[in-house]
Amino acid sequence: METFLDNLTAINDAVNDFVWVKIGIVILIGTGILMTVMTRFFQVTHVKHWWKKTIGGMFDSKVTAHTSDKASISQFQALCTALAATVGVGNIAGVSAAIMAGGPGAVFWMWIAAFFGMMTNFSENTLGIYYRRKNIDGEWSGGAMYYLQDGLGGYPHMKKVGKVLAVLFAVFATLASFGIGNMGQVNKIVINLTNAFDIKALSSRVLYTDGDASVTLYMLIVGLVLMVLVGVVALGGIKRIAVVAETIVPVMVVLFVTGSLIIILANFKGIIPAFASIFSMAFTKQAAWGGATGVAFKTIITQGCKRGVFSNEAGLGSSVMVHSNSNVKEPVKQGMWGIFEVFADTMVVCTMTALTVLTSGVIDLKTGLTTSDSDATLVADAFNTIFKIGKFEIGKYFIAIAILVFAFTTILGWSHYGSKAVEYLAGKNARTAVMVYKIIFVLMILSGALMTSSIAWDISDTFNGMMMIPNLIGVIALSPIVVKITANYVARKIKGEKIDPMLSYDSDIQDEHAKVILETGED
Repeated sequence: METFLDNLTAINDAVNDFVWVKIGIVILIGTGILMTVMTRFFQVTHVKHWWKKTIGGMFDSKVTAHTSDKASISQFQALCTALAATVGVGNIAGVSAAIMAGGPGAVFWMWIAAFFGMMTNFSENTLGIYYRRKNIDGEWSGGAMYYLQDGLGGYPHMKKVGKVLAVLFAVFATLASFGIGNMGQVNKIVINLTNAFDIKALSSRVLYTDGDASVTLYMLIVGLVLMVLVGVVALGGIKRIAVVAETIVPVMVVLFVTGSLIIILANFKGIIPAFASIFSMAFTKQAAWGGATGVAFKTIITQGCKRGVFSNEAGLGSSVMVHSNSNVKEPVKQGMWGIFEVFADTMVVCTMTALTVLTSGVIDLKTGLTTSDSDATLVADAFNTIFKIGKFEIGKYFIAIAILVFAFTTILGWSHYGSKAVEYLAGKNARTAVMVYKIIFVLMILSGALMTSSIAWDISDTFNGMMMIPNLIGVIALSPIVVKITANYVARKIKGEKIDPMLSYDSDIQDEHAKVILETGED
């Protein structure tokens, strides 16, 4: 078994290096730059407009009110469900892992990836709404597989290519859902929860030992509880997931950001040095000489961009599958929620995590070295610098609970992503296939709770990259369509021109939505 895991690890490392380092980072950042330039820096030039139409519309019933239409959920529910999947362990362990591996300079590259990723996510969501359709149950279904099949596949001589890429994306998304969206998240929950809230009567009961790691009765019980909770919500479908997401996500983000701000303000003298280390270590002097020392620079960029994508998922094409369930009719409107999603996830939550770590003194700003045992304990140690009463480490407990809630909602979001990918692959047998998938997904939670190897987490990282590639090929190929839809929206909604809207590639959906917009004056 050990030899098998060693071989599997070696294969995964080789594929991961090719997918992420050799081509992934280039195509990821390149796509973001391309869409930013082609849309004339929409995220900057129209910042007032997209801010008003997203978070600025929180008190608008058209944005937040629940819809009775079984085919869709509200725009705010779509955002919260997408954030439920993106605001997760990556915002805590992912950020600190990037800092531990690439130093403070990795944060700079997370920002760069996020800035351009805003327009990648905008483009994905715009295409998701434009190419979506209703499934056999009358629900909206959208995602990279559909704009690859009908968008890229709609070009001359590209039908087979579009279909193959669509199938590959759906397969990789399904597999990734068991890793990034399930076992990896569960494993982080169990480890942090059982360590922070140790119950000797349960943790002392060792079920089995694998090398230096032990699986206890405590882990089994936590895994079973998680399996039941996820099952109750996930098996209820997108409506139930959306209700849970819109209830939990805003609260957990506010609490985490508030806790981070308290630490940052308490260590306000460290704010300027923290930013200085981020910018100074983003471009190491040694890197300019190339050769062996250049590996440090490559590591900084790779870790920053990879962990940035792991956190906000811009470029993966995953969140498109829930954004496409929105009751919105204008593709660009949901695209703007995609911009806000990346902004909230990386520019706000991830930055708070990074500054909490860098201002608290738990890491050397000059060398990037730390005495913390792991990525999660690094953030806990930072919180303990303020939230600690004697030996009572409040910070450790807070981070354990934060990881529990963040990872739990991520599991819910990815259960929907995986079900949509399976729905596409199953075709006419979608209803049965999706139910089977959901049952397997819920049962796999127990595997995540009991696993002692990090291989599932490492493999999920690879599948992230593998689903990213066909998705970004689709976004690049359909970039002229995104530009046309965006220009059409800007002309109508911002410049006030009287022209026909671009709402769907399907003429029937186009006519239906255009009629509703004309009759209701929806903006």
